[in-house]
Amino acid sequence: MHFHDDSLYPENQEKLVIQVAPYGPEWLPGDADDLPLTMDEHVQAAVDCHAAGATVLHIHVRELDGKGSKRMSLFNELLGRLREAVPDMVLQIGGSISFAPEGEGGDAKWLAYDTRHLLAELTPAPDQVTIAINTSQMNIVEIMDDDDLAGTSIAKPDYHRAYRDMVVEAGPEFYLEHLRRLRDHGIQPHFQLAHLAQLETVERLIRSGAYTGPLILNYVAIGGGFAGRHPADLVEFIRRVPDGAVLTVESSMRAVAPMNAVAIALGQHVRVGNEDNLWRAKGERMSSVAQVEQMVRISESLGREIATGADARRVYRLGEYYADADETLARLGMVPNRRPGQRGFMLRDVTA
Repeated sequence: MHFHDDSLYPENQEKLVIQVAPYGPEWLPGDADDLPLTMDEHVQAAVDCHAAGATVLHIHVRELDGKGSKRMSLFNELLGRLREAVPDMVLQIGGSISFAPEGEGGDAKWLAYDTRHLLAELTPAPDQVTIAINTSQMNIVEIMDDDDLAGTSIAKPDYHRAYRDMVVEAGPEFYLEHLRRLRDHGIQPHFQLAHLAQLETVERLIRSGAYTGPLILNYVAIGGGFAGRHPADLVEFIRRVPDGAVLTVESSMRAVAPMNAVAIALGQHVRVGNEDNLWRAKGERMSSVAQVEQMVRISESLGREIATGADARRVYRLGEYYADADETLARLGMVPNRRPGQRGFMLRDVTA
């Protein structure tokens, strides 16, 4: 992204879109005070977060025994109720469905490709499904310390091992087919990117015509094979993202607020919620609603406005698709592909 001299002025920045992830699929009841269990509690969590200022809802579903659900029927039920309860929110399904282990001693793992493809057939359809690009380690506990995990189920050795050894399976066989199915069903992919190599893969998908749509990204700074918390890496990622992309910063635990404060100042967007963080400060719990409210305060203190649901849909360009690679590159503000025999660095075509 290119920054002009006036790009840090809040009146020139896009309104802040706040994603919230209040369903914490890795946690068990008791790990947080606001983990929903019943369907009514799932819906109420969305209502409360929306009232606090969130306009994008990252969705997982929990069974009544407290474990993350893998049943599409429950996702369908929740989506139907959410469309009525929070019609203004962008509904975003977590592409892992549930990676939580079945019990102590089980593995934390993403579900098979065929199961994840079923997210394209949910009814009613979500607005977005998050999509991982390239297989990588997802050791979410590597960057957490004892204070982060104190009193939670992940502090137990078996659960800690399960999350330490988790791998995201997302090779070309998966993402090429998944992108096709999402487009066929009018669902926008929301790319979850761990580092620059994955961003480069997405750029190649665009340049080859395998993906032709708005570029909606999360920079996932959770460590353990994903991005870490070094601010220089965050700034470099922002610099490398195309001008026409939309970028949200996602971090973990007590780094969520400071990482998001940087994102807000730089005109990017933010994600909060108990899936990512349980703490306001060491030993002090913080609900998903309180995390949303904190982002609103930080943004408003800088003079940056908070997006409404209508704003979020406009920012994400929901429902837009492009004809081919050339149009996609132009709409994203990227230089065109090299023509046969063309030498030198590419420039944007401004002759039309």
